[in-house]
Amino acid sequence: MDTRFTVSSYASFNEASPSRLARHPVTVARAERRLHRLAQARPARLLLHREASPLSRGWWERRLLTCAEFAVYDFDDALQWDRGSGGVARRLAPKAVKASIAVRHADRVIAGNEVLGDWAAQRHGDVVVIPSCVALGDYVPKVSYALHDPPRLGWIGSRGNEACLLLVADALEEIHRRCGARLTLLGTTQRRLGRLEALIDRVAWTPETQRVVPAQFDLGLMPLPSDPYTLGKCGYKLLQYGAVGLPAVATPIGVNAEILRRFRLPATIGAGDWTDGIQGLLDLPDAARERLGRHARDVVARQYSYDAWLPRWTAALELSGSRS
Repeated sequence: MDTRFTVSSYASFNEASPSRLARHPVTVARAERRLHRLAQARPARLLLHREASPLSRGWWERRLLTCAEFAVYDFDDALQWDRGSGGVARRLAPKAVKASIAVRHADRVIAGNEVLGDWAAQRHGDVVVIPSCVALGDYVPKVSYALHDPPRLGWIGSRGNEACLLLVADALEEIHRRCGARLTLLGTTQRRLGRLEALIDRVAWTPETQRVVPAQFDLGLMPLPSDPYTLGKCGYKLLQYGAVGLPAVATPIGVNAEILRRFRLPATIGAGDWTDGIQGLLDLPDAARERLGRHARDVVARQYSYDAWLPRWTAALELSGSRS
């Protein structure tokens, strides 16, 4: 087995919005040149995750996947249904176009859940389903389950999806009214959530804050709208909360429903369900919340960790030996 690998991200940004890219033209130029050098090198093995470049309309994905001796395309979000809503700049290079091109030109496709796998299988004959995974070592585990005063609800994400919290604004405000609970957003520091900002504390995302801050939450949150895009999501926030050992409340759509069942956590749909779900976990004895959190962490270790799925990844990437 060849253990010589090069791992590279596009520009190491926590999000690649058009405004972020425009503020860093030198970094973007270097990233594009790096893609060019990679294509020229014609690697023996190539794994492309999600997209090669936020500027590409599919040309980089096609070139990279066809230049390698054996190329695998991996996606863990419903990119095929992301046509760039939210701005003209995003519509110029929609992820849907890139995902379709990448699936057609890869030698093998790895999909993060059955919904994505079924879509890919209609376009490619070699599709492997491997769930989204997390590395437990990337998160400081929760130690104390005594509630803070006031309780701390938590959410991890980017500015592109923090508006999901507005879906449960009534429930969050009701919980705040009852016990003063506040909401910590680990993502961006710009205030965009209107009336909810009165109960929000924001922490900028960095690899280090992602590692240490979630253990300071009392509960994690993952509200989602019900639409085709979220149906294809892979429950990554829930897995992050589970890796920390953090009880959570989430919308049971797509893979979320299965993860919640395995975590033994409440499935919430309407505003009343969210209020009851959050309040119910806050009302539990500390020891009961600890049991739930530790059980979720154990489930992640056994069923959603990179260690657990390493043999399947190794086989999918054909790293155990030469291709036949």
